[in-house]
Amino acid sequence: MRIPHSITRIGAAAAVLSALLVGGTVSATTANAAAGSICQSALPSQAYDTLDLIDQGGPFPYSQDGSVFQNREGVLPRQSSGYYHEYTVITPGSSTRGARRIVTGQKYEEDYYTSDHYVTFRPIDFGC
Repeated sequence: MRIPHSITRIGAAAAVLSALLVGGTVSATTANAAAGSICQSALPSQAYDTLDLIDQGGPFPYSQDGSVFQNREGVLPRQSSGYYHEYTVITPGSSTRGARRIVTGQKYEEDYYTSDHYVTFRPIDFGC
């Protein structure tokens, strides 16, 4: 079961606040995005809409949304067929689906963003 991304944002902020209030420490990995990742706050606004639709189970704007992503490019970690699914991040002004996608894995919060149609992927960091 996926936990909605809005809840995970609150959870991450609460964890940092809790550590600070009780005199704990906050590691660099907690306070900053992991190397190579993209902070959720740095995503285009349309990606938030896509993440919300994923959490709600749709309806999605394109029939291809939710389809199995094959990882033919081999950029994402190797997994069995059916592990990854792709969703369109709408590109304003584009007459097609555009190049932006979110690809999800079966594990909790294993979400990747690509703005260049599968050439590069960046894990989405929901804690920043």
